[in-house]
Amino acid sequence: MKEIVLITDGACIGNPGPGGWACLLRYKDCLKEISGAHPATTNNRMELQAVIEGLKTLMEPCAVVIRTDSKYVQDGMTKWIHNWKRNGWVRKAYGRSAPEPIKNRDLWEELDRLRQQHQLNWQWVKGHASDPDNNRCDSLANQAARRNSR
Repeated sequence: MKEIVLITDGACIGNPGPGGWACLLRYKDCLKEISGAHPATTNNRMELQAVIEGLKTLMEPCAVVIRTDSKYVQDGMTKWIHNWKRNGWVRKAYGRSAPEPIKNRDLWEELDRLRQQHQLNWQWVKGHASDPDNNRCDSLANQAARRNSR
């Protein structure tokens, strides 16, 4: 099984607003960069989209280390998604008057489908710090968001 490192980031100008996503895929000495944008979105959607787009590029099952600065994405996929699915994609009321639908369900479901094709290992990295790959993704995602805001 090929071992891939997938580095991801999302950006949004305003939240909601024009957004961009980016990812780097590393396999041995090869590097691929991809990015894209949406005209009206949220930062969390762009963070999810970056992971989805990276996984969609893989043509066969792989062992993938996903490096993200989004605790929302990492925790969603490693801690929360099982309960969301079991509870019909709603959050329990906990102090609210009624259960609420899970935000970004469409993207969570797509990411859940994609993860079943691969062996994923999630790693959190501090954003806007000393990680060059994360900084490159941040730059690409922000460029995509800016191009989309004009």
